Amino acid sequence: MDEQRNVTVNDIDIPFGRMVVILLKLMLAAIPAALLFYCIMIPIFLLVGLGLGGCAALCSLPFAAH
Repeated sequence: MDEQRNVTVNDIDIPFGRMVVILLKLMLAAIPAALLFYCIMIPIFLLVGLGLGGCAALCSLPFAAH
């Protein structure tokens, strides 16, 4: 059971129509993944932007310039 087998793939024969179906499924699966990614990243960037904007606003106050 411990013997190791090396496998080499020489050729993949997929008909053109099947490849189109696979790529369409891949494209359709990427849409919800991209939406989920945006829903996660937008709040993070907003918080970072608010933090940096708040720092910039504090630095431009009259009492901050010494």
